[in-house]
Amino acid sequence: MSSNYTIHGFSFSTYTPPEQSDFERLFEIFKELITHTSGDFDEAIDWLRVLDKEYKLTTPEYTIDDFINELIKKRFIREGNGTEGDGKREMTPKLERTLRQHAMEQIFGKLKRAGQGNHTTKYSGQGDETSGEFRNYQFGDSLDRISMTESFKNAQINHG
Repeated sequence: MSSNYTIHGFSFSTYTPPEQSDFERLFEIFKELITHTSGDFDEAIDWLRVLDKEYKLTTPEYTIDDFINELIKKRFIREGNGTEGDGKREMTPKLERTLRQHAMEQIFGKLKRAGQGNHTTKYSGQGDETSGEFRNYQFGDSLDRISMTESFKNAQINHG
């Protein structure tokens, strides 16, 4: 039963979060943890286990071990070939790309293009837009920006 009501033209209703699989829900948390542990998979999983004990993130049907197996199956992590044969798990380039994309979305995802703003000034800038006013030639100006009539007139006046 959802409660919907309207106050002064604003409609309010109960928030229903989008459906997520167990993997997707844990993966969102895991991405944050792996970022905070500077890519140390084992430490991130240890933290995920601690959070699971405190907040009951998993169910008996889907455990942290099932999550790890799915990470391997989806090729987000692989068994490392350490020098001592420790077999530590490590991130794959696929997970690194996913983490970079996640970080960019966090930083830039909420930014929206702003309007032109109100930046009136009596000074013209150095940009490509022409203001209709004449100015002295500067190196790099394109030839179509030169007013030939005005230039010939100034040359005649200045140099006879």
